[in-house]
Amino acid sequence: ETHVSLLHVFFCLQKYFFIFLTRKFILFLISKWKMKEHAEKPVTDEYFESYENLEVHELMLLDSARTGAYRDAILQNCELIKDKIVMDIGCGTGILSLFCAQAGAKKVFAIEASNVAKVAEEIATENNFEDVIEVFHGRVEDFRLPADIEAVDIIVSEWMGFYLVHESMLESYLFARDNFLSKDGLMFPDTASIYTAPCQLPQMFELWEEFNGLRMSSFGQRLRAQKSSRPEIMQLDQSQLLHPGELLAWIDLKTVTHEDVDSIGETFLMLSQDFGNFQGVCIWFECTFPSHGDNLPITLSTGPKDEATHWKQTVIVLPDTSILTVEPNEAMAYELSIKRNPSTARGYTLQLDQIDADEVDHPIPCDCILTKCIVLKSHLAKFEGRCDDEEESEEEDENEVCDNEEEEQPRE
Repeated sequence: ETHVSLLHVFFCLQKYFFIFLTRKFILFLISKWKMKEHAEKPVTDEYFESYENLEVHELMLLDSARTGAYRDAILQNCELIKDKIVMDIGCGTGILSLFCAQAGAKKVFAIEASNVAKVAEEIATENNFEDVIEVFHGRVEDFRLPADIEAVDIIVSEWMGFYLVHESMLESYLFARDNFLSKDGLMFPDTASIYTAPCQLPQMFELWEEFNGLRMSSFGQRLRAQKSSRPEIMQLDQSQLLHPGELLAWIDLKTVTHEDVDSIGETFLMLSQDFGNFQGVCIWFECTFPSHGDNLPITLSTGPKDEATHWKQTVIVLPDTSILTVEPNEAMAYELSIKRNPSTARGYTLQLDQIDADEVDHPIPCDCILTKCIVLKSHLAKFEGRCDDEEESEEEDENEVCDNEEEEQPRE
């Protein structure tokens, strides 16, 4: 009996141990499945979820430069939109769809991946445009046109991010163009440009040199070092630019390919227009819209000299050891690149390489204060002066010959 009891206890323990291991294994599988589900959750889901915060839409709607540019581009050119079929990519609250409906669009497909799509529907109904505006809750990549519509005539979208391409919503804009836009269709906007300029940043440097009567340079230096891993989004005054700026990229949105915007880069040589400190590089963008007849194209610009927008400007701050004190016509050189980050769905990497201005090819002639450019410019001026003297001398000789010929002609 004792032997049987021990066997019974042994089998019971074995049974419970097996149940324990089985439960542990099931919990392990569940945890692995959850981890896998989280890992496989597209970054785009988080991106769209971020736009469910209505304060984000409030910020964009109250951006008068942004909203006003789209309103004017659409309503001042209503002849382009009247009786047309329109697609609004990433419609948000549907403000652009409403402008198109006001301009006389026959139909507007308003596409919004976030739950704000419900708000867009309510606003369309609120303005009695529910028969014109049809809201699709989903991504444009999942949208299908009705069987009786082959293509749309116009695509509108406010797809731009910081430094134009941040968040990569341009991809969806181009997808819609390639899959839904008619051959002669229009895009609002239809061109985009990225600009850059060297700048000075007193709010990040000089501010801490004297703060409430105290020196806090060590704090400012540590603060800049902490921020050095990412660009700053800040509003600059035009006076902070050391140069008016040059074009980094011009994009024709009717023809640009996805590969064209994988990598954007250029080397720049700019001359300072004043005394100052070269402390960073500023980046901004412009977009233009189609126009009808004699109407001038509407331009939305996010530069320091223009009305402030929620995009502000993107600024890459130079390390303290790279700061240059410059004077008028002093050359500043750098290489700037914007490359798609393959490890993230919507990310780009900005890279700035400061270059010695002596090592960059200068235009001929060049107005900078480098000795080689001053000497070359002087030689060119002397050469041009001699050429001008020779041309004047030749003209005088020709005039003398003509005068002599006139004098030698016999009188009648």
